[in-house]
Amino acid sequence: MALAKKFFCVMRRTEFFFRRKLFIFIFGFAALLLSSTTVFANNLSISNVSISARDASANTATVSFDISWSNSWRNQENYDAAWVFLKFQIGSGNWTHATLKTSGTTPTGFSTGSGTGIEIVVPTDKKGAFVQRSAVGSGSLSTTSVKFVWDYSTDGVADTDSITLKVFGIEMVFIPTGSFYLGDGDGSTEATYAFHVTDNTAFQVTTSSTANVTVDSSSDDDIDTSPIAIDGDGGITGNTSFPTGYTAFYLMKHEVTEGQWVDFFNTLTSAQQTTRDITGNDATQGGKDTDSTAYRNTVAWTSGDATTTRENRAMGYLSWQDLCAYADWAALRPMTELEFEKAARGTQAVVNGEYVWGNTTITAGDTISGSEDGTETITTASANISFNITGYSGGDASTGPLRVGIFATSSSTRTASGAGYYGNIELAGNVHEVVVTVGRSEGRSFTGTQGDGALTTTTSYEGNATNSDWPGIDATPARGVTGATGSGARGSSWGTGTSRARTSDRQIAAETTLTRGSGLGGRCARTAP
Repeated sequence: MALAKKFFCVMRRTEFFFRRKLFIFIFGFAALLLSSTTVFANNLSISNVSISARDASANTATVSFDISWSNSWRNQENYDAAWVFLKFQIGSGNWTHATLKTSGTTPTGFSTGSGTGIEIVVPTDKKGAFVQRSAVGSGSLSTTSVKFVWDYSTDGVADTDSITLKVFGIEMVFIPTGSFYLGDGDGSTEATYAFHVTDNTAFQVTTSSTANVTVDSSSDDDIDTSPIAIDGDGGITGNTSFPTGYTAFYLMKHEVTEGQWVDFFNTLTSAQQTTRDITGNDATQGGKDTDSTAYRNTVAWTSGDATTTRENRAMGYLSWQDLCAYADWAALRPMTELEFEKAARGTQAVVNGEYVWGNTTITAGDTISGSEDGTETITTASANISFNITGYSGGDASTGPLRVGIFATSSSTRTASGAGYYGNIELAGNVHEVVVTVGRSEGRSFTGTQGDGALTTTTSYEGNATNSDWPGIDATPARGVTGATGSGARGSSWGTGTSRARTSDRQIAAETTLTRGSGLGGRCARTAP
């Protein structure tokens, strides 16, 4: 409890969400033309992008930018961060994920710039970097002249190529290594289909070893009609890499927003866009079936670039395949349902029937104040979640998700913000969180590989994720994620009742047909370097 209080006493108002998407046009790495446009997503700004210090012998170039976001923090146990990655285009060709030069903490040639003290952590795959506070502190983070080193030759770029470069950022939360509880049983009652041991009490994960987390194999194919026990004889046998939640990982602070989805979609080829188009009604994946607003989703696309008029709103209509494609594109990965419970409960003891903010207090927000431009608020007294909504009063009205972070204010506690223990916002409410399940063998085969920034280009199967350990891969021939068995969903959505908002509720934890629905979305993770 002490950590949760420490974090939330320093939270600030999260009303204004924006990120700048920067474009640099490089002609033979000589003449530079800078252009910037603004899109909205999660309070993160990346600006003043430039390229300098090209080393023709090493085939590297320095990418400089300013970065800022509010509500940043670092305490003795955890912190927030920005996952920053680069995409480039040669001439009018396809967008490609850029590779950084060196892994490690602020490697040679990288610079932490001036302003708020930061560190730059580059994973071994060098597909991006975490930018995060280097010392304990809280409030707005603002740092200028941050420098990354791009290894452009690794990405097949010649010195004479004309390049367009985009810099993207996603707010994340670092969740440290440590023990936590699964399930919320008290010996007699528990959330629906919650994890439990033989006496219906919670189970403590105390090691990263998967031998510590076994699953009753007899429940494998019947997970949606009977509880699953953590004392069985089956489970994750032989998969020592399954992310159990014990080992440190980063998790997106918010659910994917409409603005982030459009940013992603607009870097795809036209064929990939057709696969990932949520506005149609795909025979397998379903969809919104309109370019008009439906259940408050405003994404529209017929050709060229997709658009949205509510960039900050949580993105619905995401199938399992859609979420996987976004994760692979961003060099992230799906989270597991064990990691979901870790993010919600943290190190706290179990509270029977608790919601993701750690107690049983819950109030639906159904009154919107102000125009929905990223500054709107919820004025329903004590509201901390969007659930069981039959219609909003004010704003755009209708039914569907709200903007991410809408319940957090300058004085909000963890309960009032509707946040998980470590600071992840809206693990319940808005849209269901797509996860990898342990309720089916296909999910238990997940080894937690990271995305590499590239999607499939095979004819008729463009635009899918490519990681063979992610549930749903069709390997014959290799076509990327085309199914959903092994996936599931946790948390509630804007349209479901109170029970699914409970931390340990697993009513659809092993759902095998995660098609595009207005209440389905999620967030992505990355194993900590």
